Amino acid sequence: MQFTRRTLARAAVAAAAFAALAAPAFAQGYPDKVVKIVVAFTPGGPTDVVARMVAQKLSVKWGQQVIVENKPGAAGVIGSEYVAKAPADGYTLLMATAGNLTVNQHLYKHLKFDPVKDFTPIAQTAGVDFVLVTQANSPFKNVKDVIAAAKAKPDAVTSATSGNGGAPHLAAALFEDAAKVDLSLVPYKGTADAVNAVLAGETQLDFDAASQVVPQIKGGKLKPLAVLGIKRSALLPDVPTMAEAGLPAYKFSNWFGLVGPAHMPKQVTDKLQKDVAEVLKDSEILARYQILGLQAPTAVTPAAFAKLIQADADKWAATIQAAHIVAE
Repeated sequence: MQFTRRTLARAAVAAAAFAALAAPAFAQGYPDKVVKIVVAFTPGGPTDVVARMVAQKLSVKWGQQVIVENKPGAAGVIGSEYVAKAPADGYTLLMATAGNLTVNQHLYKHLKFDPVKDFTPIAQTAGVDFVLVTQANSPFKNVKDVIAAAKAKPDAVTSATSGNGGAPHLAAALFEDAAKVDLSLVPYKGTADAVNAVLAGETQLDFDAASQVVPQIKGGKLKPLAVLGIKRSALLPDVPTMAEAGLPAYKFSNWFGLVGPAHMPKQVTDKLQKDVAEVLKDSEILARYQILGLQAPTAVTPAAFAKLIQADADKWAATIQAAHIVAE
C-alpha cells in the first residue's frame, strides 16, 4: 500500500484529534488503579509523614488505593530520578522537598535529570519550620555558646545531618558561613537517625525540622537553641529566631510539594491539584500540622508552585556558591 503526502497528512490530523479526545476521557477516569507517591527519604521523616497523611485522605476521597513508597539515597536524588523517568500518567508522583527540586542541581554536577524541567508541579503541601537543638543536658545554653565553642576548637563541635546535601546539612553549612565557624558534620541515613544521634549523645547538635524535634523538646530530652526561620514558631514561642540569637543574616526554611513527571496531561494535573488542595483543608490534617509545626502551603496551584520552585532554585544557586557548600 502506498502512502501519499495527503494520506499521511490526514492520518496525522486524525491522530491529533484522537489524542485530544482521549486525554479528557483518560482524565475523567483517573485514577482507576493504584497511585504511588514516592518519598525520596527514609520512613519516619517529615516528608514521609506528610506524604502518608495526603495519601490516606486521597485514598478515602477517590475510593482508590494511594500508597507511599520510600526510595532514599543521595539526598533525595535516587527517588527524584525514579519519578522523573516514570510514565507521565499521574500514577507515579513525588512528595518533593525544596532540596529535591531547587538545591540538588547546584550540589550534584552529574544529575541525570533536571529538577526544574523534568517535573510537573502540582501543589505545595506544607511549609516547614526548622530548629537548632542540642541534648537537654548540653553545656550549650544558647547560640552564642555554640559559636564560642566552635571558634575555640574548629571542627570539634559535631552536628548530625540526614545525609550530605539534605536540608539539615544545608542549614548547618549556612550556619558555618554566617557564624564563620567550622563544625564537624556527621551524615546519617535519614532524619530519624540524625535526631537519635543527638539523643544518644553521638553528636552535639542537629539543625532539623520542628516536626521531628518538638516532641523530644516537649519531653525534656532536647533543648532548643534557636528557630531558623524569620519568625518564632507558634509551637516554641519562647525560643528565639537565629537573628534574635545573634546571627541577623541567617534564615532557613523548607517546604514540601507534590509533583509528577514532566508532560502530565493537564486534566490529570488539574484534578490532582484540586483534590490535594481539598484534602489539605481537612480538619484532621490541619490539627496534625499544628502539632508537628508545619505551615499551611501558600503555593497551592501548579502555576504558583512552579514560580516558587524557580525562585528558590535561583536563590539556592547564589547561596550555595557564596557559602561554598558541597555535597561531599
